Amino acid sequence: MSPCDSPLREVWRRPRGPARRVPAPCGFARSRRRPRPGRGGASGAAPEVLPGPSAEMAAAGMVLPGLLLLLALPAALPRGAERRCFCQVTGYLDDCTCDVETIDAFNNYKLFPRLNELLESDYFRYYKVNLQKPCPFWEDNSHCGMRDCAVQPCPSDEIPDGIRSGSYKYSEEANTLADECEEAKRLGAVDDSLSKETRQAVLQWAQHDDSSDSFCEADDIHSPDAEYVDLLLNPERYTGYKGPDAWKIWNSIYEENCFKPQNVKRPLASGRGDDGGHTFYKWLKGVCVEKRAFYRLISGLHASINIHLSARYLLQDTWSEKKWGPNVTEFQQRFDEVLTSGEGPRRLKNLYFLYLIELRALSKVLPFFERPSFQLYTGNENQDAKTKHLLLEILHLAKSFPLHFDENSFFAGNKKEAAKLKEEFRLHFKNISRIMDCVGCFKCRLWGKLQTQGLGTALKILFSENLIEKIPESGPSYGFQLTRQEIVALFNAFGRVSTSVKELENFRNLLQDMR
Repeated sequence: MSPCDSPLREVWRRPRGPARRVPAPCGFARSRRRPRPGRGGASGAAPEVLPGPSAEMAAAGMVLPGLLLLLALPAALPRGAERRCFCQVTGYLDDCTCDVETIDAFNNYKLFPRLNELLESDYFRYYKVNLQKPCPFWEDNSHCGMRDCAVQPCPSDEIPDGIRSGSYKYSEEANTLADECEEAKRLGAVDDSLSKETRQAVLQWAQHDDSSDSFCEADDIHSPDAEYVDLLLNPERYTGYKGPDAWKIWNSIYEENCFKPQNVKRPLASGRGDDGGHTFYKWLKGVCVEKRAFYRLISGLHASINIHLSARYLLQDTWSEKKWGPNVTEFQQRFDEVLTSGEGPRRLKNLYFLYLIELRALSKVLPFFERPSFQLYTGNENQDAKTKHLLLEILHLAKSFPLHFDENSFFAGNKKEAAKLKEEFRLHFKNISRIMDCVGCFKCRLWGKLQTQGLGTALKILFSENLIEKIPESGPSYGFQLTRQEIVALFNAFGRVSTSVKELENFRNLLQDMR
């Protein structure tokens, strides 16, 4: 049996039915020219114009039945092409004890369906964001004028009462106390006239508001420019945003925020002499595990976004309708081993690394959400109870995963040096979250801000383990807090990564059918 034909591990079995082996095809057809990495869409790859019907036919809506899918698929697969991607995305991951097959089975058949249901609930579908913040790093920041780049905010009367009123402080009962706390803070009334419980809560919220544990530059949700967005009505997909402005975003992230020395050239970096990534990976292997993990998290996030764009690509755009669907050619250009000089499989493995990190955070944060006083408050009592039940089911499922990433290797050793490195790690990631305000496509900006805040929240959880362990079963969780924004971002960001892993199975099946 070849490595490509290895079945899923038995830890997580498939649903009952005839067993079938999962091949690992890639099916990457050779293109006439190699793409120029870094000059494509927001995800940093250069999309190739697909053959299609004439403009006249498209304008008239005269796309023949079945032609849509054919346009997104290469005409033929060269011998051996089906092994050029997924074959290497198998087995154990670097710096981990987990393997790809275990993640695939666990995610695709257990977690993904439940997580999707959770994210369709009112509490998780509405996200408040400020898309008008100016870019803090360069002034020549232009905005995408294409209609698919636009974001449609929600009218205030469509937002559930509990969310719109700002009742996000963890339970309906806690809102009374929280209101008193905030009024006390406003008046500077932290004195003996307040009850002991209120004084503690005032200090708690003041510490949280001014905390240095945040990994992200959070939006001021009270800003007049901040608006609620329905994530289900503004899905992440291909928008056509590309060119130098889009390339600048990822280049700034990799070159200035991933701990990489200037003299070490990134693989496939445009306009530079490339040695096939030898120098880069030699450097990466030699750095500490924390810096290596940082790069892999960013690369995994980049890969996940690329998968979303390939899976929800604009296949048809006529006066009567638009259709999005999987574009295999686009997927090939971003992940084929040959077309990416070996980078594609590495990117996909980094996606799985990102999955493990965020999954580990969910398993760690369970005590925070398990408290009886915690509610996902929207104002609909029955629905809120169901949503919390589903949330806890997902968190317990996450905790049951057998091969979790061990974050104890992070920031170990000399305490002073570890603290310094942790702060550098935090500030680098926080800077990346600020770069999201430079994205010219508003829909890309929305999902970029949400996913970086979600990953930042996951990191905050992993590095707050001692505080989480001290959370009492009832009452306020002094020392560790999550805002509603962080909660919504955390689960939606993981939902995006979980969707990417699921989409890989879909691309495998598409390519397998083409063999």
